[in-house]
Amino acid sequence: MPYVKPKKSLGQHFLKDKNIAQKIVESLRAEGMKKVLEIGPGMGVLTQFLLERKEFETYLIEIDRESVVYLEEAFPALGEKLIYQDFLKFDFPEYFTEPLGIIGNFPYNISSQIFFRIIENKNLVKEVVCMIQKEVAERISSGEGNKQYGILSVLLQAFYDIDYLFTVGEQVFSPPPKVKSAVIRLVRNQVKKLPCDEALFLRVVKTGFNQRRKTLRNSLRSIIDDPLFEPEILKKRPEQLSVAQFIYLTSAIENQLSA
Repeated sequence: MPYVKPKKSLGQHFLKDKNIAQKIVESLRAEGMKKVLEIGPGMGVLTQFLLERKEFETYLIEIDRESVVYLEEAFPALGEKLIYQDFLKFDFPEYFTEPLGIIGNFPYNISSQIFFRIIENKNLVKEVVCMIQKEVAERISSGEGNKQYGILSVLLQAFYDIDYLFTVGEQVFSPPPKVKSAVIRLVRNQVKKLPCDEALFLRVVKTGFNQRRKTLRNSLRSIIDDPLFEPEILKKRPEQLSVAQFIYLTSAIENQLSA
């Protein structure tokens, strides 16, 4: 089999430790789903273990043509389940109409963008198991009051229960990244829809954290600058608010704007 050269432009760091690969795949519960999509399979180190699990069908999405050629040769039975596309432009409903799982060693340079795509398709994506930069994993799984708590923490925790599973060292990759990695699991919670305008919720969270050193009264002036709107919560900084408090604040802003 040919060897795929990791490409810096695609943020590729191929996992070479099969024990860790197996542990990642075993972390996927895959309850209530018939299909799992692996993002950026590279040379198929996770794929081989995914294909051993017969309770679901495995799909792959890969943007690197060299990897696609390699995977076609290594796993010929996949056929059309190997999708040669950019995940960030991927049309979920074209391939999936029922709940699915997502798994992968996410390229670190686009991991946040991947999570935003998952949020957009939250009603299809029931579970995610992924390896990402340790710092990002800690940020996503941290709660309010923590300096790492941020935009992705709030947006993902609104719809998913998140578990930080384990840390992975640099030496198990080719080439080794300059940072440690971590595996996390996201499981869709029972919230079908937020009790507020979701587009406004996204805007409030992003705007608040983009000026995280300011109180929300100051950082949210671009959204609402009404002297009559003075709830106590505006005296806080964004990292002090729980997901529920961000939902409450969004509802209050929504009511004030429509008054």
